[in-house]
Amino acid sequence: MIELNGFLFCFLLLYVGQSAFNILLEQINLAYSRLLSGKPPAGFEGFIDETKLARGVDYSQEKARVGIIEQIASDAVLLAILLSGLLPHLVGWSDKLGLSLIASGILFFFVPGLIHSLVELPFSYYYTFVVEEKFGFNRSTLKLWLIDHIKGGLISAVFFALILSFLLLFIEWSPRLWWLWGFVLLSAVQLVMALLYPVVLAPLFNKFEPVRDGELSARIKEAMEKSGIRVKKILQMDAGKRSRHTNAYFTGIGKTKQIVLFDTLIESHTPDEILAVLAHEAGHYRKKHVIKQLVVFAAFSLAGFYATWLFIRWPLLFTTFGFSRPLPYVGLFLAGILWSKAGFFLQPLYMAMSRRFEKEADMFAVHMLGSGAAMATAIKRLAADNLSNLNPHPLYVRFHYSHPPLVERIKDLAEWASR
Repeated sequence: MIELNGFLFCFLLLYVGQSAFNILLEQINLAYSRLLSGKPPAGFEGFIDETKLARGVDYSQEKARVGIIEQIASDAVLLAILLSGLLPHLVGWSDKLGLSLIASGILFFFVPGLIHSLVELPFSYYYTFVVEEKFGFNRSTLKLWLIDHIKGGLISAVFFALILSFLLLFIEWSPRLWWLWGFVLLSAVQLVMALLYPVVLAPLFNKFEPVRDGELSARIKEAMEKSGIRVKKILQMDAGKRSRHTNAYFTGIGKTKQIVLFDTLIESHTPDEILAVLAHEAGHYRKKHVIKQLVVFAAFSLAGFYATWLFIRWPLLFTTFGFSRPLPYVGLFLAGILWSKAGFFLQPLYMAMSRRFEKEADMFAVHMLGSGAAMATAIKRLAADNLSNLNPHPLYVRFHYSHPPLVERIKDLAEWASR
């Protein structure tokens, strides 16, 4: 039975407050974008007119509306699970079945996780086949959409079950130092994922092949080698079978690093623009942004594991939510919810770092190409192709933008090029 106390009040205040604040941010951003939707920003002439700008605002509004409803439904269901007494019943069922600590923990996480996934599934369907379809982006079929969700769900479940199993083993073997071993485990998993994702996981969802345009491939190799980057693979990905959105990325570390172009990017952009996009990605590599982000994430992870170790030793945590005794997997579950809500208010720190890295990558592209013109043109075309929001609210940017707003990037490119 739920125990009414000060901790429960603080928990609910954080839980509901974070959701309400995020929804308010979405509404402020939409109102701000709508207010400035009359005339395209200077510099975007020839790419975005008043009609396309208004359509971009409509697209942002549709996505935000679905996201807000999904967040309300998702948070309401999870809160109902916490307060309904379902979780203590799960512990009781595990005891009756005589399950081990690991099996009990996996069951405890699996049931609410499955409920949560089922709640989010119709929103994913609506977003893909209604919102994306309405604005001309969707190319996926129902069969492909279902296969993606099944694959993604199974992979996530297997990885999560393995990590949780090891964490619970560490708690059994070393009650005082499990947080340190857990941190080491998570860091090792991140490293392995960075190595294996390009060659093992990504091909499960998309087809990768060498860039078909031989001249473009040669230009990319030449540009990368001039900047001191040796990449064995320059690939194109069949992103177009799911969406018309365009992008490119640099992935992998060591021998698995490779450049990947969306086939939609190759179709809609000139070779100079593609080179500019890749020069930006090369900037991330040369500036060691991935390593820096991993170091920062590791520091936060270590602090988070230690805080979790302290938190789950607190008996009030368990009695508040109706548990008769402290159990490690229950503590991990409750701590995870608490940190996800509290961590939202730390997002501006990470986003500020990410935006700084993006600026450095843009600056690198200007130096690498000797001009900011191609990069500016590529950004404008990307904005037009993806119906990007050109006028986000500054507060929304602080919490949600890993890249500087596009208008700001264009101004910076012009300033750097003039130097």
